Amino acid sequence: MAQQENQVVPVDEEGYVVDTEDCEARELAYRERGTSRPITVVGNPVLHRECKDVTEFGDELARLIDDMFASQKTAEGVGLAANQIGVDAKVFVYDCPDDDGKRHTGVVVNPKPVELPAGARVLDDSNEGCLSVPTAYASLARPDYAEVTGQDEQGNPIKVRGTGYFARCLQHETDHLYGYLYIDRLSKRDRKDALRQMDEGTPRYEVVPNA
Repeated sequence: MAQQENQVVPVDEEGYVVDTEDCEARELAYRERGTSRPITVVGNPVLHRECKDVTEFGDELARLIDDMFASQKTAEGVGLAANQIGVDAKVFVYDCPDDDGKRHTGVVVNPKPVELPAGARVLDDSNEGCLSVPTAYASLARPDYAEVTGQDEQGNPIKVRGTGYFARCLQHETDHLYGYLYIDRLSKRDRKDALRQMDEGTPRYEVVPNA
């Protein structure tokens, strides 16, 4: 494995972040510094518009990331975007297994999805849920491999890739930062059903009520 200069997280020979090492210790360090915040839910304006690019990589961003890991843990999620705790900034965190059970933990700032050639896309129509649409689930076809480019918490360029459930997580969280919830990709009928599930359920974590 190669180590980028001033890079927090190591990268492999192809330049992709190695996010499977020391996951327990890294996640614990983030959330022990952080404060859990309530989750914003569908209907809150911050979830329905593209977030602002991050341009300052300092203490404020570090505190936000710590709070995001703490909030993610409280809500028992595997990924969390900044606007899900009401912050208009292109940042997401993740602590997510892939289909082989390998744990991935990390941060992506200013993520951009990498478009895959049509011939390389194999769709997986597994169920998907969202902390911002609590208690609701729906089948949604997404590619079973995903890549995003972006920056780490210090501003260094990074690349992240994943397969299976982790690929779904990368796509889901990147969508959030561009103003899309997974229910926006559903048919009208399935979206209506997901919102019905949400209305009938009770979140297991604190949420921000919409005005």
